[in-house]
Amino acid sequence: MTAFKAHEVERFLKKPDLAEGVFLAYGPDAGLVREVGQRIVRLFGGTDAGSMNLVTLDGGEVDADPGRLVVEARTSSLFGDRRIVRVRGAGKGTVMGVTELLDDPAGAVLVLEAGNLTPRDPLRALVEASKRGRALPCYPDSDETLIRLIGEWLAEAGIGADPDVAPTLRDALGNDREITRRELEKLALYAGESRHLTRNDVLTLCADNAALAIDEILDSTGTGHAGRLDNALDRALAAAVSTQQILTMAISHFAMPRRWRGEVDAGRSPRDVLDNARPKPHFSRRAAMEQQLRLWSDTALGNALERLQLATLESRKRYGMGDTVVRRALLSISMSAAEH
Repeated sequence: MTAFKAHEVERFLKKPDLAEGVFLAYGPDAGLVREVGQRIVRLFGGTDAGSMNLVTLDGGEVDADPGRLVVEARTSSLFGDRRIVRVRGAGKGTVMGVTELLDDPAGAVLVLEAGNLTPRDPLRALVEASKRGRALPCYPDSDETLIRLIGEWLAEAGIGADPDVAPTLRDALGNDREITRRELEKLALYAGESRHLTRNDVLTLCADNAALAIDEILDSTGTGHAGRLDNALDRALAAAVSTQQILTMAISHFAMPRRWRGEVDAGRSPRDVLDNARPKPHFSRRAAMEQQLRLWSDTALGNALERLQLATLESRKRYGMGDTVVRRALLSISMSAAEH
């Protein structure tokens, strides 16, 4: 039985251990599912993946005619090459054909793309249990994998970047792989001549004002400007920024001055601390960060972080109330800052 973890998929794609059989890409990240499916097609079809050796079907077509899957897989290529059948939106209708092809692939490669399948799903269970099947989970990128993806892309494209470009991209793009790839391609065209990217480039081209609104949320909270905070929250939520993302960013934001606070308490000035911080805060936020270092004590920062962590748990338990929870938590912290 072969059940891959999400972090093992990339290693498999670089060095697959099967030459024929069934490859199932599944998960909630539809963009990544399509990307993995396409990469498998290229692995086995090479640069000629668009030839007559590749057949692409929709899951609905297979559901209507389950036998077609086996017929297409076992149809001999006119040129004697490997037969590749790709099914988008694969579902229960593919189970019968997959069962037969797992028993005898006859040299064919079957690439299935599906949604978020549970461990008990018949299709996933069937592929995972077979020696000739590989089930490849595709989950949304974590902060770590997204930063790594951005770094690899910059290196491959030969584009230099300021230190705050990758974190800004991570925050602006979210975690849908297809959107990430599309936005990275747009940035590559933009940096075609300069071969260099800055944070402002990313915000201008990719953020759609969401990142700017988040920065305003964080700094308004930390400096005690409740009115600006309320407006920035309205902008961010209108731009479909999730409450979980806002809370995660807020926790990260307040964790930074808490790390720096120890240096201030040891006698260094906030300005000197920020001058030597790595990565340095963007110049557009420098004054706000310096003000927050002067306003907040270590104890107060610890209380703010605890309040945000409780809000994160509450927002997950109270489905549909996330907007209210995050607004209440941030306004409470902002009011605390105003009292300092």
